[in-house]
Amino acid sequence: MKEIYEFIKKCGTYYLATVDSDNHPRVRPFGTINIFEDKLYIQTGKVKDVSKQIQKNPKVELCCFDGASGQWCRLAGELVRDDRIEPKEAMLNAYPDLKGMYSATDDNTEVLYFKNATATLSSFTAAPKIVKF
Repeated sequence: MKEIYEFIKKCGTYYLATVDSDNHPRVRPFGTINIFEDKLYIQTGKVKDVSKQIQKNPKVELCCFDGASGQWCRLAGELVRDDRIEPKEAMLNAYPDLKGMYSATDDNTEVLYFKNATATLSSFTAAPKIVKF
């Protein structure tokens, strides 16, 4: 999992796919990724449509591309909300610029971790590498 975290972190931006209430795919850019208590976390706001979509259907997939190496990662799994303050604080400490919009104690900040995840690292020149966690 640490290898996947480091790859996503290096890419900076990844794209998260969810499904809306009409079963249409929705994809948007994200930039937060963190490891806390040996789980891979992302962050968003509970007021956002993406949060509502995840709560209705926690199955998501993210994708990112590292142009320097020509590799990409697809990470599929289920996201689980963690309402504890500690993982929120860890995320905000990893991304201090977010502290202007989010707080570990507000009712909006949401951190979610991947469960039943399968990551595939791919390129045009090597066989895919699969990592499950």
